[in-house]
Amino acid sequence: YVDLYTFTYSIYSHYHIAHRSPNTSNTFFINNMARSLVFSLTLAFLFIGMVSARDWNILNQFKGLKPSTTTSQNGVASLKGPNLNGYCESWRVNVELHNIRDFTVVPQECVWFVQQYMTSSQYDDDVERAVDAAILYLGKTCCEKKKCDGMDAWIFDIDDTLLSTIPYHKSNGCFGGEQLNTTKFEEWQSWGKAPAVPNMVKLFHEIRERGLKIFLVSSRKEYLRSATVENLIEAGYHSWSNLLLRGEEEEKKSVTQYKADVRTWLTSLGYRVWGVMGSQWNSFAGCPVPKRTFKLPNSIYYIA
Repeated sequence: YVDLYTFTYSIYSHYHIAHRSPNTSNTFFINNMARSLVFSLTLAFLFIGMVSARDWNILNQFKGLKPSTTTSQNGVASLKGPNLNGYCESWRVNVELHNIRDFTVVPQECVWFVQQYMTSSQYDDDVERAVDAAILYLGKTCCEKKKCDGMDAWIFDIDDTLLSTIPYHKSNGCFGGEQLNTTKFEEWQSWGKAPAVPNMVKLFHEIRERGLKIFLVSSRKEYLRSATVENLIEAGYHSWSNLLLRGEEEEKKSVTQYKADVRTWLTSLGYRVWGVMGSQWNSFAGCPVPKRTFKLPNSIYYIA
């Protein structure tokens, strides 16, 4: 656009000079050239406008762009570029609201943004608000109103609910920008080095001390049981009632169906499931519906 503008301005200048020149032939020639050029440019811009309007979408608008960064005094990079940042924040929020579903990868334009959020103090604060809400809810439920009879239950997912997978994503640098490599991810899980999600150890023991039975329901495979138990204990979790992982039969089901079947089984045993907490919507979908659900933020991946 700059080149076109410069060229047009140059023609206009010659045109203006020609009008002031006594040379009539030059004036006539440049006058016709300027008119032809203006007409051609008008048609070109109209055509570009029609094509752009037809092909426009929010991702194409920002395709290939990367948010620029500045470094603050404490050495932490900060985002610039409000349009792209606004889009990526909107995308992330709509993932959490479950308006955006079944995505296989994070939009490339937003990978850096998702990484910044998931490793930020804002993520920690958001988890803490969810924990506060759960504790407030607990104060109004079974064990505050009547003596627990051993049949009150709470369900936790594990990955990115009790144990954080952020170190794995840091190590491969993807943060959802590539489809999750299940083999490499399970190998990482087998090492048993995942740290606790911030504030979740506190909530776990708050629930346990109120007399509720804690059930851990994970989409992890059964062969990872020993590594998972050791990792949970190392991270500060203990004294749960049952850890349910997927065996060969459960792997034939979708994760959503598997978790719904676990709730059905617990209900059939007489348990009252007061709450379910997870970072994926598959933890809550299906029947029976728990009394309350608490969703932790996670826009890195989606598991149905």
